[in-house]
This record gives sequence, structure tokens and C-alpha cells, in this order.
Amino acid sequence: MNQTNQTDQSPPPNPDDCLRATAFIDSDHPDVVAYAAQAMGDADSAIDKAVRLYYAVRDDIRYDPYTIDLSPSGMRASTVLQTGRGWCVNKAVLLAAVCRVAGIPAALGFADVRNHLSTERLREAMGTDLFHYHGYTALFLDGQWVKATPAFNLSLCEKMSLKPLEFDGRADSIYHPFDLSGARHMEYVTFRGERADLPLDELLQAFAVYYPNMSRLDNADFDQDLVVKRGPSQS
Repeated sequence: MNQTNQTDQSPPPNPDDCLRATAFIDSDHPDVVAYAAQAMGDADSAIDKAVRLYYAVRDDIRYDPYTIDLSPSGMRASTVLQTGRGWCVNKAVLLAAVCRVAGIPAALGFADVRNHLSTERLREAMGTDLFHYHGYTALFLDGQWVKATPAFNLSLCEKMSLKPLEFDGRADSIYHPFDLSGARHMEYVTFRGERADLPLDELLQAFAVYYPNMSRLDNADFDQDLVVKRGPSQS
């Protein structure tokens, strides 16, 4: 059954609820504030600020699904910034935080996706290629919510022959369904809606159901496993 058109029917969050700092979206943390200011530079409009912040988070923070830390501290924006690596959800948390620093309402969105840019090690650990609660950021710009997905950094996209996601602040930016060779890349199965804060308890409950036997992978290297997957002639 094709479920790609299934969407969450809940209303979008109130933009006014998506401006303040929270325990996870800690936009009041000094490091987050300083990083946002540096990334925005001399941008003056909300859209220009959002675009600069998107590219900063996309490319400065290495995508690494092997080092998922679901503790409250591990999911904070400031922690992702300090470690310099993250996965889709906590990179989305960081983008939400720096946008809130800029006065841009920012929410967290979730979807179930089939991610064909995966590794054998990750699929075995998860027991599936269906990623539940894939995370993105929703930004309220020019009176509308737009989706921004900062997960895959540019260097990783280049290594894997993927077209990197661009964001102009006006249109949704979600994963391309195919890579540059025409192979299947990312398939959105179900959108789960957007929230003003990270629903960590909900994520933990869902992961316990969907990935009950998932083992830790932080002793392995995600980038190296991707190179092995493609083969030496393609790396």
C-alpha cells in the first residue's frame, strides 16, 4: 500500500508558542546565541537569516546516525553544537534553536521515511529500513510554515553522489526521492505533524516499540560504512 500521501491532520503550532527557549531548544544558551549571530552575519530579513542559519547547521554539523544519544542532555541544541555531530532530529532541534535566537518561530516536524542512504550495519541494528520520527524543522516565514531539512551535510552528499538539499525560505525543502544516478533515496511514508517542542517521551516510547533490539553503534564509523557500501571505485 502506498502511504506517501498520509499526513497528520493536527493543526500547525501557534507561531507565538515557537519563539521561547525550552530545555531542548535552548536558544538562550550562550553558545547557541553566539553561533546564531556568527552564522547570520549581516543578514537583515527573516528569510535571509533563516537561509544562512539553515546552511550553517546543515554543513557545520556532521550527520551521524551511529551516535544517537536519546538522553535529555544529548538532545539539547547546545549539545549538538558542542559535539559537532548529530542525526536528523537533534540537527532539527539546533536549527529551531538558532532560528528562535533570530526571532523566527521554529517548530519540530516528524515523519516516517524509508531511507535508502543507509548502511547494512544500521539496517541490522534497527531491523528495518523504515525510519520512524525522522526530524525536520518548520519555520514560520512570511506568514506561512515552510519545512527545512538540515540533516545531510554537503561533504556527505558529495561523497554519496546526492543532490544536497537547498532552502530558499519560501518553499518546503525535504529529501529528494532519488540520488544523482536515479537510484531511490528517500521516501516519505507518513507525516506525523509539527510540535512547538521536542516530544522526547513520545520518541522514546515509539523507538521502544519499533526498534526493541537496536544495539549501540557509536563504536563504528558511519562515513566509512557508506564508503564500503558504495565500493572503492565509487568513493
